[in-house]
Amino acid sequence: MRKEIEQAIALLGRKDPKSLDKALELLQGTVFSFSMKVCGQREDAEDTMQEVLVKSLPYLPKFDSPRALLVWLYRVAKNRCLMSRRRSKFAPKHDLSLDQLMPDKLELELLSKEGPATPESQAIRGQQARRLREAVQKLPPQYRIILVLRDMEGLTDDEVAEIAGLKPGNVRVRLHRARLFVRKELAQQDSAPLAARKAAARARKKAATAIPPRPASCKAMFAELSNYLDEQLDDSMCEKLERHLDGCEPCKVFLASLESAIERLRHLPPESLNREGASQLRRELLAKFPSF
Repeated sequence: MRKEIEQAIALLGRKDPKSLDKALELLQGTVFSFSMKVCGQREDAEDTMQEVLVKSLPYLPKFDSPRALLVWLYRVAKNRCLMSRRRSKFAPKHDLSLDQLMPDKLELELLSKEGPATPESQAIRGQQARRLREAVQKLPPQYRIILVLRDMEGLTDDEVAEIAGLKPGNVRVRLHRARLFVRKELAQQDSAPLAARKAAARARKKAATAIPPRPASCKAMFAELSNYLDEQLDDSMCEKLERHLDGCEPCKVFLASLESAIERLRHLPPESLNREGASQLRRELLAKFPSF
């Protein structure tokens, strides 16, 4: 549950103009932040924020549950974002295949040689917010929505499922594949310069025929990595995965790279809202509802 929603509900209960303005300001920030991550375009995010506020204002006094308000706001914003006129030109329209997101044996070997990221390299990559946003925009919309709600907005699986109209199990599947997609994009961006990457790609393609497929035990573990990181595995499966990791350095490094990508998503700084424009919008809306 986002604390801004809880604060907004508390402020709405005071029923005075100053508290109402502050509550709307909190809701503006929440909707704009979500919309920027999903739409990727400031104009679309601002249009979404305005439409959601216009629709929500007459109903706000009826909400006494932060969770109910949260689900309603995100659902309206999600629907508006999906109708955005400026869709990402990068996002593939097909479903993400787990096999396509898994590394081959060569990539695992390279990961093992490179080792886990150092704090210094993490700090450098942490400055590349633009590239992280671009990676998110390359996700198909049905995966992007889940990733943004769960990892970037901090909602629970149940809240995401209710907003997206999915079963929690389907949320977990899409979340894992979205995380793997972003991890793969970031790994490609953070690697060597373009010429070296192309040379490495050619070498991988040439060597692929001679490289055995991933061990079946590794492949089985990959499907459970998000559940492991989110502490959603039962004890027996958790012990099995940890035993595998103890004896498989490439998988251990891959898990660290996935965890790093998730942490970068969770700590991506929000893009700032135009405060003057947002304040003007609140004044115009409240003028239309003088009895609110």
